Amino acid sequence: MFNSFGEIFRFTTFGESHGKAIGVVIDGVPSGMDFDEEFLINELDRRRPGKNRFATARKELDTPEILSGIFEGKTTGTPIAIVIFNKDQKSKDYGNIKDIFRPGHADFTYFHKYGIRDYKGGGRSSARETAARVAAGAVAKMILKEFNIKIEAGTVEIGGIRAQNLDYEYAKTSPLFALDSKIEKEWINIIDKARNEHNSLGGVVKLKIENLPIGLGEPVYYKLDNILASAMVSINAVKGIYIGNANSHKLTGFNNNDEISKNGFLSNNSGGVLGGISNGENIELEIYFKPTPSIFKPQKSIDIYGNEVEVNLKGRHDPIVAIRGSVVAEAMAASVVVDMLMLNATRTIDKLKKIYQ
Repeated sequence: MFNSFGEIFRFTTFGESHGKAIGVVIDGVPSGMDFDEEFLINELDRRRPGKNRFATARKELDTPEILSGIFEGKTTGTPIAIVIFNKDQKSKDYGNIKDIFRPGHADFTYFHKYGIRDYKGGGRSSARETAARVAAGAVAKMILKEFNIKIEAGTVEIGGIRAQNLDYEYAKTSPLFALDSKIEKEWINIIDKARNEHNSLGGVVKLKIENLPIGLGEPVYYKLDNILASAMVSINAVKGIYIGNANSHKLTGFNNNDEISKNGFLSNNSGGVLGGISNGENIELEIYFKPTPSIFKPQKSIDIYGNEVEVNLKGRHDPIVAIRGSVVAEAMAASVVVDMLMLNATRTIDKLKKIYQ
């Protein structure tokens, strides 16, 4: 019951990392919208593994197969089901840890919660599941295109080294989704160093939502910022999020408040949200990813019987998950915004009359 996200625009993902397939069922999509299958494929390709040395070497084409909800290139208003078949599982790589808890992974908690766990690639807790989220996010972006709402993201920090410039157009062409071309080479060097030392790195993703109308967000328990935060922290390896100025906690109230003129806000320390409701400014988020827990160094752990053991992992893993995680963050943000647009559509009697009169 907790594999679904959203209220009106709602998606449910299914499948495991080394299962036959993963997929998503998306409900709440309006009928009559042009469905851009090429865009869906391109979005999945952005997240796809095996493209370069900064991601896992697992070779998955992530070709989507649309099972329902589309007729003659348009949405029907019924659930859209999309499946992605797994092609390059190497389950034998996990045979040596089937009874061992890997440090930093969900093995320990899944086993103690359910009494059983899929040890092959982490099963349901694997980041492989996020491909299904990106498929849902692609559909959400198709809807947002109708409203000229734009969502962009890229890496702003890797291994503690911070970007000084933010260029979202450059990030689209960068293998690291780097927001700063001048610091990209340094990031590449430290990623290569970590990988050569059989280690991994953490990173920070910067995300921006443009052209959002005023009024999105449902106080007090379904605020725009708290649902965005929930969406981001649901992504594998995310340990924190900051909305607006990441240094606000260091400022005084006078310096942090966004003063207002007749032409609009004079700053955007709030990150586009006041009282849980969008204020018309850009939504700005920073999402903090921990280092990839799958590393090829001996580590201490225990097995399911309580015996102390040494863990030596095999397999193919990202040296840093924040890079591909930026695509997932965009997808989750798009899903939140579409859901908020739909929730907001009938908030006043005048809007309701426009729909039904």
